[in-house]
Amino acid sequence: MNDISLPIQLKFFIALGLSFLIGLERESSGVATKGRVFAGVRTYTLIGVYGFSCGWLVSINLPLALPVGMLSLTSLLIVGYLAKLKYDFVGWTSEVAALLTFLMGALCLLTDIWVPLALGIVGTFLLSEKAMLEKYVESLNNAEFLAVIKFLLITLIILPVLPNKAYTEFQLNPSKIWQIVVLVSTVGFAGYFLTKKFGSRAGLWLSGLLGGIVSSTAVSIAAGRIAQRSPDRSVNALQSTILASSVMYIRILALIWFIKPQFVQYIWLKLLLLAMVGLALSIHKEVEVPDSVKPPVQTVKNPFEIRPALVFASLFVILSVVTVLAERFYGQAGLLTLAGIVGVTDIDPFILSIVNQQALVIDLAVAALIVSMMSNTIVKGIYFGFLAKNIRKSVAWRFGLWALLHLPILFLP
Repeated sequence: MNDISLPIQLKFFIALGLSFLIGLERESSGVATKGRVFAGVRTYTLIGVYGFSCGWLVSINLPLALPVGMLSLTSLLIVGYLAKLKYDFVGWTSEVAALLTFLMGALCLLTDIWVPLALGIVGTFLLSEKAMLEKYVESLNNAEFLAVIKFLLITLIILPVLPNKAYTEFQLNPSKIWQIVVLVSTVGFAGYFLTKKFGSRAGLWLSGLLGGIVSSTAVSIAAGRIAQRSPDRSVNALQSTILASSVMYIRILALIWFIKPQFVQYIWLKLLLLAMVGLALSIHKEVEVPDSVKPPVQTVKNPFEIRPALVFASLFVILSVVTVLAERFYGQAGLLTLAGIVGVTDIDPFILSIVNQQALVIDLAVAALIVSMMSNTIVKGIYFGFLAKNIRKSVAWRFGLWALLHLPILFLP
């Protein structure tokens, strides 16, 4: 559909500006490398105007103008490339950029303006960042490349085609369940590249901070896998898990404020105190083995692991069924028992359902929320401790102390 919100004159100047931008980059690149320039600012600008002109002819019922214009430009580019080969200049970058400039000029008139704008900006970026992209490709090994392909497969191919509707009496949603797989995989995937970029400590901390915004339980699984593969990084992985769990309280507070602001006054202090306790536990660190005797950091050979994510998703399904059965047997009177059960998995849906209940007593609602968070804290400690066998004592006292502190904080006014 054509974008009729912009006048033709403005579209022409946009085509002119984008073509000039690509030409400027190509000419400046040739000057910087002191190489032979296929075309400069003037030529690329003229190519863009040529494309716009062909697009104009198409708009006045001359549909062959665009393919003929494209064919004529391609012929000139082939002749120029053959001449360039005589001087041992190899590469199609400038020629492809010329074709892109032609199409961009035509699209400025024939389609929504965001399409040529995106092509021009992305194209200029790819042309100008050649050194950075080549450096990144050189540092990307085969395992990492396959990991990227697998990650794109489960996120962009499988997830969109799954039905986003609930099935059975237990309200099992295939799309939501697969989102758990994507979530757990993403945390481990991002943690791998952050660790590679910033080092084991900074990378894991940053991964924990960002992962806690989405799911601290997923972080505990992914970080536990890192600790299992590389025991010498267990302490940093534990700190990442606790940091993510601290962020959970802030995330829940934000969700409650968004859903029901009047409920915030009853729980904000409790959640902030629990977050501060977690932050203190994440900063505290035992004395590690000196570097001289510490085993070397093991290279992660597979940055993308889907098996633990599938296990976690299966556990999520099982616990969702158990939650429905528990609610059916106990009802509202067993709310605290139910809170302890749902704390084993994702507690966000439970918390939002509690906050939305109008008839529920405030004190009972607050107690149910705190109990579910306490249960969730205990389970995350179990998840991580099961995987990180070498620091189970440290995991036990940190998560145990944190869970116990939920009880006195619960009774604060």
